[in-house]
Amino acid sequence: MHSGRTGRPDRVQPEDLNEIVRKRIASFGYAFQGWVYALRTQMNTWIHATITTAVTVVGIWVRLDVLEWAIIVLAIGAVWALEFMNTAVEAIIDLVSPEPHPLAKVGKDVAAASVLVMAGAAAIVGFLILGPPLIERLRPLLAALLN
Repeated sequence: MHSGRTGRPDRVQPEDLNEIVRKRIASFGYAFQGWVYALRTQMNTWIHATITTAVTVVGIWVRLDVLEWAIIVLAIGAVWALEFMNTAVEAIIDLVSPEPHPLAKVGKDVAAASVLVMAGAAAIVGFLILGPPLIERLRPLLAALLN
């Protein structure tokens, strides 16, 4: 709601606040339903979940700093976001093109490629950030095993 004169948003009326809050809470519920749908129907989401967990555990173990965590979180978030968009694209294509069609295949393949590219980039980011401190942490263990 904008005021025509000033272009600024109108003030929220107290009686409208409950409806606004209810709609915001509902939107989180819809997003959660989408996440659950992806986990139930897409094998790759379980791969992402496993890698997310492993990276988080290793990051805690090697004591990443704040900037390193920020980069890792952005990389992981980008992979998850693209996986969810890929799932949405596939569902929409299946809805509008239930029969196989060359363009439907292109749409699905390109959406899947976007996830692959980001997952590869995230893996490189993970190795660059986690690799050196992980090697440092494992060095005494490796030395003991080799002696």
